Amino acid sequence: MDNVFSSRHPLVAHKLTKLRDKTTKPKKFRELVREIAALLTYEATADLALRPLETETPLAPASGYELREKIGLVPILRAGLGMVEGVWELMPSAEVWHIGLYRDERTLRPVEYYNKLPIAPTVSVCLILDPMLATGGSAVATADILKRWGVERIKFVGLIAAPEGIAAMQQAHPDIPIHVAAVDERLNENGYILPGLGDAGDRQFGTA
Repeated sequence: MDNVFSSRHPLVAHKLTKLRDKTTKPKKFRELVREIAALLTYEATADLALRPLETETPLAPASGYELREKIGLVPILRAGLGMVEGVWELMPSAEVWHIGLYRDERTLRPVEYYNKLPIAPTVSVCLILDPMLATGGSAVATADILKRWGVERIKFVGLIAAPEGIAAMQQAHPDIPIHVAAVDERLNENGYILPGLGDAGDRQFGTA
């Protein structure tokens, strides 16, 4: 799993434990999702390209840098929405494009219901945001859409991944790095991650 990066940051481990707790209320759950998303994005964007930039401090000229690449955030609706604010705190100029997919509970396959991407890509790097990489169907479908759109680089950022979801992504898109807080044991018969944290969308929006 050379392209799978499971965070070893103590803050991520601490916050993820609170996120898993079944007694954590939706408000706190949303806060934790936002905070973990920011920490993971910090790690996932360590290789972004820079270009030199000269600036003036109050005292003297200074040499610095600015991002060379335009960043796009692609939250998979609806659970991915909770991750956007955390990433925006780091990169407030990032564009956000929504792709709506839901998992057919009978087939466990993704069904696309919303896509408002423009004709040509407006960004060079896209971060797919989805709390759970379970079967991998939604992540693979989103990556398919973004590649057809013409994005040069794609990264997946999620909270928890199952080995089955990682395998699906690596088979379909071996060039896409996967950044998560943890890799869990397996999927259950209903396609949920074990031990996981339950349904990330329901727990964020209080609809369980």
